[in-house]
Amino acid sequence: MRLLLVEDDNHVAAALSAVLARHGFDVTHARSGEEALQALVPEVDGFGVVLLDLGLPDQDGYEVCGKIRKRTSTPVIMVTARSDVRSRIHGLNLGADDYVVKPYDTGELLARIHAVSRRTSHEDTSSGIETELRLGPVHIELPTRRVSVDGTVIQLTRKEFDLLALLAQRPGVVFRREQIISEVWQTSWEGTGRTLEVHVASLRAKLRMPALIETVRGVGYRLVAPAG
Repeated sequence: MRLLLVEDDNHVAAALSAVLARHGFDVTHARSGEEALQALVPEVDGFGVVLLDLGLPDQDGYEVCGKIRKRTSTPVIMVTARSDVRSRIHGLNLGADDYVVKPYDTGELLARIHAVSRRTSHEDTSSGIETELRLGPVHIELPTRRVSVDGTVIQLTRKEFDLLALLAQRPGVVFRREQIISEVWQTSWEGTGRTLEVHVASLRAKLRMPALIETVRGVGYRLVAPAG
């Protein structure tokens, strides 16, 4: 994924770019609001996410966010030391898709990047997205949140369904624990790991298919599409 990093501190940008590159991102660094806006023109820029620092030398980061939103639907994550609720609300009202406060955990930032990217991709393709998923004997109806196995309806909790639907939309793809926590629980990884493990175990038991969700040690989980 191509990512636009808008950060005026070269040392911070270099360190973060190195981390992002190790996780497969192609990072373009803009040092000012004007550089960022130029990089986003024309709209075929191909960026998957914009990481926008608010403390820019030429323009206020909020102003830059508003300009970005007027010219492109590329998701924007504000990255800033401003932690008060009013600042967060203001950023979101201007069109930011998420708001990360410094100092942040790198794992959480990565999870949020993937979360907004998936969410935006889903919204952009909603007219053509599948409303039903069939994985062997497993039938998932997304609009009604109904799951059945061999025609028998399985009663799942809201989070169990969200977890299953997330994995089922990309069978075989490994989802990192941090990404799952961000998308399903809308929170960071810290303190929530055990909750994820419990929900995976519950899904395996309720569906009576322990091999359906595979644990990828040290990384996360993936759904193994059954035959039939």
